Amino acid sequence: MANKIYPDAAAALDGLLFDGMTIMSGGFGLCGIPENLIAALRAAGTKGLTVISNNAGVDGFGLGQLLETRQIARMISSYVGENKEFERQYLAGELQLEFNPQGTLAERIRAGGAGIPGFYTKTGVGTLVAEGKEHKDFATASGTEQYILETGLVADVSIVKAWKADPYGNLIFRKTSRNFNPMMATAGKVTVVEVEELVAAGALDPDNIHTPGIFVQRLFVGRDYEKRIEQRTVREREAA
Repeated sequence: MANKIYPDAAAALDGLLFDGMTIMSGGFGLCGIPENLIAALRAAGTKGLTVISNNAGVDGFGLGQLLETRQIARMISSYVGENKEFERQYLAGELQLEFNPQGTLAERIRAGGAGIPGFYTKTGVGTLVAEGKEHKDFATASGTEQYILETGLVADVSIVKAWKADPYGNLIFRKTSRNFNPMMATAGKVTVVEVEELVAAGALDPDNIHTPGIFVQRLFVGRDYEKRIEQRTVREREAA
């Protein structure tokens, strides 16, 4: 078995980075984001990045760190409303943006990982999302309906955060972090994973593995996770 285990994020990314590359970055909001790998990307200074991610983090955290250092040139995203620097750069024409409905983004990534070059969907028909895309009519149970063509997405490198892994790279994700990380792990030419816990071979129940190790080339145990909450909302405590 080829060794997939690396000592840290910088070592796991060594030899993979180049200016102008495309990176998929897992997570949902600030949940399940590859914090150590994002920090290593910032330290590496790789520029002109196209980043495929559901969102762009928040100011000063997550992918927001790479926006601050102007390393990201283009985002392919679904939701970017938590980041003021993202808004500033976009409105100033400093950042390119390709918006996707959230389900469409997820399916584009899944399709890319499955080797599917494109698919048709009703989502976005008649909106700005459909502009410039191929339209096609399909017969459905309710009559003829119009669909638009969306293309699959792949990346030079996928950076992924998992909960548990074994030395083979078999992965288990926890709760919300399962939204985008598993499909991104399949859609990178190289997939690099940071994991909270590395367990012995055979310790994971095969029925509970979310991503088989065949999709994973490099992994390491992450450290110093902050696990922030985007917007903490609580009720006022009732008077005694």
